[in-house]
Amino acid sequence: MKIDTHPEYFPKAKVKCACGSEFEVGSTLKEIEVEICGECHPFYTGNEKIIDTAGRVEKFKTRMKAKKK
Repeated sequence: MKIDTHPEYFPKAKVKCACGSEFEVGSTLKEIEVEICGECHPFYTGNEKIIDTAGRVEKFKTRMKAKKK
């Protein structure tokens, strides 16, 4: 590697999530703040939040049921 070309690397950079979870990763930043992590993301937790505006979810589900029949 060339001298004074690459940024400083922190092998144990702290990541802080909005949910309160903290973990370490390698990064060029010393501390990282994120809104979503593996502890609180719906894909990993299995808790899906559906925000239904004007019954769109129900309309979609009825279309899918009609399509299967």
